[in-house]
Amino acid sequence: MENNRRKDNRPKAGGKPSVKHTDDGSIRLNRFLANAGICSRREADTLIQAGVVRINDKVVTELGTKVMPDDTVRFHDQLIKSQKKIYILLNKPKNCVTTVVDPHGRVTVMDIIAGACKERVYPVGRLDRNTMGVLLLTNDGELTTKLTHPKYAKKKIYEVTLDKPLSDEDYNKILGGITLDDGPINADALEYLPDTHRMSVGIEIHSGRNRIVRRIFEHLGYSVEKLDRVYFAGLTKYKLPRGRWRFLTEDEVSMLKMGSYE
Repeated sequence: MENNRRKDNRPKAGGKPSVKHTDDGSIRLNRFLANAGICSRREADTLIQAGVVRINDKVVTELGTKVMPDDTVRFHDQLIKSQKKIYILLNKPKNCVTTVVDPHGRVTVMDIIAGACKERVYPVGRLDRNTMGVLLLTNDGELTTKLTHPKYAKKKIYEVTLDKPLSDEDYNKILGGITLDDGPINADALEYLPDTHRMSVGIEIHSGRNRIVRRIFEHLGYSVEKLDRVYFAGLTKYKLPRGRWRFLTEDEVSMLKMGSYE
């Protein structure tokens, strides 16, 4: 959405990132932990300095330590193996919670992708139970941090259906900026969707604040009847039916890692 108009946001291919291994097969410990899905590399540095990581039964606290292919790495006494990286795109349906386990027994996104892989993957960010659309699941801790940390401000586009037509006045307020209880917010782009009598709009936003799209409209006196995320960090649900999933292509993974998207 630029100049308040939508466009085709299908992912674009990017180049392949280099693999930072040395000739002897060693890899930095923080990257090893991130590749195993434990945490991001930055968080791994903190864990290493805290003395909770061991290589060959010896506590390691020095940053920059290398792991050899035949080394044994443990985190809090748990044996860590460098996992194959998995990237799954889900078109999340309604009445499904974005969590690994739900104590109330509700359907989770993990139930939908059950059997997809033997590796443990996790949702990247959250979508409300009744919010649908693009959701990425992965065991790549470093990428997860890159996509969810507020400073990176990834582009998101939602289609919003309201309980009544959006007035021109409120349309301009959303573009110009309003103030919620946790600070000011404005949409980067906004448009009425065709043939919906102004009751459905497309909104482009970069903020990752909790329930931000719903709260924008609720602040102005609207009830959100339907919320569908159609774009997240270069990924769309193009040709992916509701409730279905697929693995990302190599080009899509490269695009995410290189940040070669809007």
